[in-house]
Amino acid sequence: MSGDTSRLETALGHRFREQALLRQALTHRSFGMPHNERLEFLGDSILNAVTAWLLFDAFPERSEGELSRLRASLVKKETLAEFAADLGLSEYLRLGDGEARSGGYQRPSILADTLEALFAAICLDADFETAKKSVARLIAPRIAAIDPETHGKDSKTRLQEWLQAQRLALPEYLIVSQHGEAHDQHFVIACRIPALDVTCQGEGGSRRAAEQVAATRALAQLPAVNKGKKP
Repeated sequence: MSGDTSRLETALGHRFREQALLRQALTHRSFGMPHNERLEFLGDSILNAVTAWLLFDAFPERSEGELSRLRASLVKKETLAEFAADLGLSEYLRLGDGEARSGGYQRPSILADTLEALFAAICLDADFETAKKSVARLIAPRIAAIDPETHGKDSKTRLQEWLQAQRLALPEYLIVSQHGEAHDQHFVIACRIPALDVTCQGEGGSRRAAEQVAATRALAQLPAVNKGKKP
C-alpha cells in the first residue's frame, strides 16, 4: 500500500479528517482488523441510493424497470472494478501476504468492495452529501454517455429484441462441443439465425457465457446483413 493517499483523496474529491477511516476502508480482511467489511455494507447502500438518484434525474421518461436495469449495470462488480482501476485503487490496498500473492490487488471483487467501503468512509468522515458528490464524481460521466435503449442489456437480450422488431424468428443456440471436468467445463455454442443466413460461434466456461459470446458476434454482423441498420 502506498503511504501517500493524497492522489486518491483528490480523485475521490474528499480530504479525510480521520485517516483511520481511510485506512480501514482500504484494508481487506486478510490483512487484519479493523477491516472494511462493515464499511462495505454501508457503502453498498450509499452507492445504490445515489446511483438511483442520478438516474432518476437523468432519465425522467424511463420506467422503474428500465431505471433498475441501468442501475444494476452501473453498480455491478465489474463496473465498480473499472472505476477502482481508474482511481489506481490497487496501489492503496492493504492485503494479507497470501491474498497479495494470489493476485488480490487486481481481483475485481476486492476492488469493488473497497470502493464501496470508501464511499461509506467518506460519509462517516463528513456527511451523506459529501459521499453523494464523490459517487457522482465517478458515475455521472458514465451516466451521461449511456444509451438507455441498450445499456445494461446483455447480447442475447439485444439480439432477441432486434429480431422481434424485424418480425424474425428468434435465434437458435446449439452446442457444438462440450468438454472438461465438471468444475472446469468448456463450451462451444453456435448462434443460428436462419432467416438471415447468419451463424456465429462463441466459447466460454459455461453454456450461458458461450451463448453470450455467440450472440455478440451475431449482433456485429447484423448491420452488414441489413444494409447498415444497427440493432
